[in-house]
Amino acid sequence: MTTIDEKHSGPLLAGMSSSQCDALCTQLREDLVRSVSQTGGHLAANLGIVELMVAIHQVMDTSQDRLVFDVGHQCYIHKMLTGREEAMDTIRQFGGLSGFPKPKESVHDAFIAGHASNSVAVAVGMAQARDFLGNDYKVAALIGDGALTGGLAYEGLTNGGACKGQLLVILNDNGMSITRNVGGVAEHLARQRLKPQYLSFKKFYRRVMNTNFVGRKVYRFTHHLKESLKHTLLPCSMFENMGFTYLGPVNGHNVEALARILRYALELEGPVLLHVRTVKGKGYPPAEKNPDAFHGVAPFDPETGEPQKAAGENFSAVFGRKLLDLANTDKRVCALTAAMSSGTGLEEFAQKLPERFFDVGIEEGGAVSIASGMASQGAIPVFAVYSTFLQRGYDMLIHDVALQNLHVVLGVDQHRAVELPGPLKHMAQTVQVVAVDGTQIRESHVLKQRTAGPENPLQRGLDSVVEPVDTALLRIRPKELPVEFFKMVIGRFAPQTAQMLG
Repeated sequence: MTTIDEKHSGPLLAGMSSSQCDALCTQLREDLVRSVSQTGGHLAANLGIVELMVAIHQVMDTSQDRLVFDVGHQCYIHKMLTGREEAMDTIRQFGGLSGFPKPKESVHDAFIAGHASNSVAVAVGMAQARDFLGNDYKVAALIGDGALTGGLAYEGLTNGGACKGQLLVILNDNGMSITRNVGGVAEHLARQRLKPQYLSFKKFYRRVMNTNFVGRKVYRFTHHLKESLKHTLLPCSMFENMGFTYLGPVNGHNVEALARILRYALELEGPVLLHVRTVKGKGYPPAEKNPDAFHGVAPFDPETGEPQKAAGENFSAVFGRKLLDLANTDKRVCALTAAMSSGTGLEEFAQKLPERFFDVGIEEGGAVSIASGMASQGAIPVFAVYSTFLQRGYDMLIHDVALQNLHVVLGVDQHRAVELPGPLKHMAQTVQVVAVDGTQIRESHVLKQRTAGPENPLQRGLDSVVEPVDTALLRIRPKELPVEFFKMVIGRFAPQTAQMLG
């Protein structure tokens, strides 16, 4: 059988008919479900961008052009289209493919991506370097609507809006409502703006009118008139106010239309934002019905979507249950998460105590600062966060919490060398911020210099709740869960965790 990477990757994609593209997308989905059902991994997000990735590879040569993923867990189809389809059964396995973009793995992977909201800023840097070095390639960032909850995304957009050279931001909108509902007129006008006839006329009109002074003056007047009408009727003013040419929204499951608008967007000078609407989990009924459950999955039966083996009670479940017990006995206790309520065991807390549950989106630094504000007013905030994501709140840990001796609790999950996601999710990165082992915590020059002395709760809290096992692993002391500052609840050690925590 001819595989995807042998038949379809590279320039051959550009010559495919609409029916061939549809068949390819069907094959990609089938192969994706089959491989992820065996290895586990991120499924729903990848199912949702199959057509978009095929269209991108029709118009971009990612061995030269730079495609920057945001978060990166949605890169599976990209890998399948760039010569790695036969190795997909090794994804997230030792010695196999990474679950994220990895430049050392392929020239087609432009940048490592494991955390959210940085893609636009990275792409801006690539575009600026290209321009001042005199190189010639296209730059695009692929960012999801969820990643727009992170402040770093807006820092990137602010700087991107000032770019003079080519820069494309592709917004994959698969759920969060980021645009107001303006009714049928706006939808109709958006569709008209994406038609081939409109795009061809727009390029022709701009070229002809720029040939002399009178033409340029007329063009500026008609352009201003058009922009005024568009801002009144279309939901794109935020991005255009930041300096971007806004295109869309466009159906993210029509390869032909996507390729056409992508070609046009990549021809434009200056920053362009293409708004693409997709369905997370598209094409696989269990994932379409419950995309959150199929965001990251363990091995499962591809026919039914059911896991191959029932999961035992893990650390997150125990943590969430204990925290809810504490909150029921102390009205000051509240819970925070950064778009990870399920992964950190807080779903029951959110259902039973919604007034004391706060999901801040993909904004770990913001969560730490919000927790510090809560603590300063007498609340006892508990921020449940994966170890690798806590890196993003390092400055806030020191400046907003530790220096002010505030009573904040961190529930730090997956603080270990996690096997499957790979080095992007290992504890090694967080070690430099929080812990290596008990001895090094107490002797850490960085912590001593950044805190206010031996009575500071950051130092005292860390000393009291972790003890060394070796230089890579930490374990929980069998004490009841906290409300003392910085009670570190570390790692997924279930089923032992339930016994250790009592």
